[in-house]
Amino acid sequence: MLYQTKNPHGGDIYETPVKLDFSANTNPLGTPQGVVDAVHSSLADLHRYPDPYCRSLVAAISEFEEVPPQYILCGNGAADLIYAYAAALKPKKAVETAPTFSEYALGLSQWGCQVEPFLLHASRDFSIDETFLEFIGAEEPDVVFLCNPNNPTGRTVRYDLLERIIELCKQKNIFLFLDECFLDLTEGGVSAKGLLGTNPQLLILKAFTKSYGMAGIRLGYCLCADADLLGRMSSAVQPWNVSSLAQAAGVAALKEQAFLEKTRALVCQERQWMTQKLQNFGFWVCPSQTNFLLFRGTPGLHEALKEQGIVIRNCDNYRGLGSGWYRTAVRQHKENVQLMDAISQIAEREKPWQKIL
Repeated sequence: MLYQTKNPHGGDIYETPVKLDFSANTNPLGTPQGVVDAVHSSLADLHRYPDPYCRSLVAAISEFEEVPPQYILCGNGAADLIYAYAAALKPKKAVETAPTFSEYALGLSQWGCQVEPFLLHASRDFSIDETFLEFIGAEEPDVVFLCNPNNPTGRTVRYDLLERIIELCKQKNIFLFLDECFLDLTEGGVSAKGLLGTNPQLLILKAFTKSYGMAGIRLGYCLCADADLLGRMSSAVQPWNVSSLAQAAGVAALKEQAFLEKTRALVCQERQWMTQKLQNFGFWVCPSQTNFLLFRGTPGLHEALKEQGIVIRNCDNYRGLGSGWYRTAVRQHKENVQLMDAISQIAEREKPWQKIL
């Protein structure tokens, strides 16, 4: 992200004072203490180059994900691997859902790739159905990008449908990029990693950013049985692209499974509470299965909240959405109460919508 380029994402809290950030979907419990301690301990080795092969981190990921080490490639955050993937494939045509994470299309655009959107609809809760299979068959792309759960909708793909998508891509020699970065914070989330061995066209993206509250460290990894593809991706990234601090943090994070379980329980409870509150304001809320909510409110809500030092994600730059669409992270209850109180005050003052109590 260069300084002359507009930032299309949440989490930019540096221009104006921010008291509460709901625009970035990171772990509401923050960063595990074990990760902080690991980073602190690794400071003594700052004078050394990091391991260019991420040996300890790859071994830890291999044990955690139960996949062979040769299936793993680490990167400087998930975005690093998205761009490396696009550079390795240089596809002519891609398919993605809309709305979805913008970096897929941005990474592909650097190689002149034509991106065809499969439009998701609020009337169907932004869910993917069997017509996506027909769309892929009709478009015949080089690669399909699929986010599960999808950002910003929070919707997962039914596993039986996901299996059919993977099988279709295999039959038609289409690469499939499956983003599972939010899956560890998702209620009932099921990974497709068990299908990697028989589907070399499948690549799964994971990141420490959201699950372990490590956005500032920049650490992600991908899983794929196609050694040639991983080799080409590796050639597309800079040497030493994963810092020694990030590697140490990643190894420590994978030991924090109790932390993840606690987070999932919190997210499930708070997501239900926030959904009800937002609906009480008369907003339409997309049924989410993860740690954020997409809702439709009144245009200008994000600006009114910003005046109070609270930021939510304005989603008007997502393809398929527009003015009045927002995404909010699920935070801890005290913070969530503050957000809802702020919305209530705006409603009372400006009366832009009918509040239902």
